[in-house]
Amino acid sequence: MAKTSTTTKTGAARGGIAKPVTPSEDLAKITGKDPLPRSEVVSKMWEYIKKHDLQNPQDKREILADETLEKLFGKKKASMFEMNKLLNAHMS
Repeated sequence: MAKTSTTTKTGAARGGIAKPVTPSEDLAKITGKDPLPRSEVVSKMWEYIKKHDLQNPQDKREILADETLEKLFGKKKASMFEMNKLLNAHMS
C-alpha cells in the first residue's frame, strides 16, 4: 500500500506556508508569475517595499502603498500585520 504524505523526497513538509501558491496578475508584478511558497511571497513583498522606500518613516509597521501595492491592498496604506491577510486574495 502506498503511503500518502505532504512531504517531499527530502522529507521537508510542503503544506501551509511552504505550499506553493500561484500569484494573481497584480501580485506577479512583484513576485513573478511562477508558483512559489507563501513565505517567499512575503519575502519578495518586503524586498519590494524596502527597495521603493514604502515604509512610513514615523511608524515602520505601516506600509504606504504605491500604485502597484494599492492594487493589491485596495487602499493607500496597510499595517505589516494586515498585509498577509490582504495578499491572500491574490494567491490561489
